[in-house]
Amino acid sequence: MSLDTPSSACASPNSVTSRLHATQQHLQQALASAGRASDSAQLLAVSKTRPAEEIREAYNAGQRAFGENYMQDALGKQPSLEDLDIEWHFIGALQSNKTREAATHFDWVHTVDRVKIARRLDAQRPEGHAPLQICLQVNISRDPNKSGVLPEDAASVVEEILALPHLTLRGLMTIPAKAEDPSLRRAPFKALRELRDQLCQQFPDAPWDTLSMGMTADMDDAVAEGATIVRIGTAIFGERDYGTAH
Repeated sequence: MSLDTPSSACASPNSVTSRLHATQQHLQQALASAGRASDSAQLLAVSKTRPAEEIREAYNAGQRAFGENYMQDALGKQPSLEDLDIEWHFIGALQSNKTREAATHFDWVHTVDRVKIARRLDAQRPEGHAPLQICLQVNISRDPNKSGVLPEDAASVVEEILALPHLTLRGLMTIPAKAEDPSLRRAPFKALRELRDQLCQQFPDAPWDTLSMGMTADMDDAVAEGATIVRIGTAIFGERDYGTAH
């Protein structure tokens, strides 16, 4: 989880390189404030809707893990970046008709929210590929507008996923409901960490080394509660144009 990167001394202050390095420094400050080791959380650069050139710039500045939300957008960019050893993470809603592409073209899927999706990913992972690294998405805020298993259903889903040989369950992921009150922002992240700890006791054979939580607006709160992967897009790539995202 090394976050070391080349110096950005000569980069434009508005470049992807400069914003990436500023975000990495922010992450390091958040980890220090939480009393955590400097390598205990990884920055996932969310590159959805951004062109391949910007991903290449971030890669040249030291970033290796990139997250994509839209399958066709991702598949359109990946061929021109094949010369780079990028670790691709799928972090968008995953429908059954997109599982083959996810199983074939990604190293991680963060948004497994039901057993059916897990089974399809397992069956469609190509022979010769390493096991697909996955997170179980949990609707920790019980938001009717968000995907994810409810906390009380997580254990039964985990039990079935752990029997699938081509998947490695690494931990949990969430996108909590937005909280206007700063004092309430940490609560969902704490709840996800506590659920992870409970599942670790029930299923000790899984790694349970991943809490995928926190984005640009709430990274500090997520890190304070134990995030190991923070999914950051806007702070690195700027505002997005979603007109051609799908």
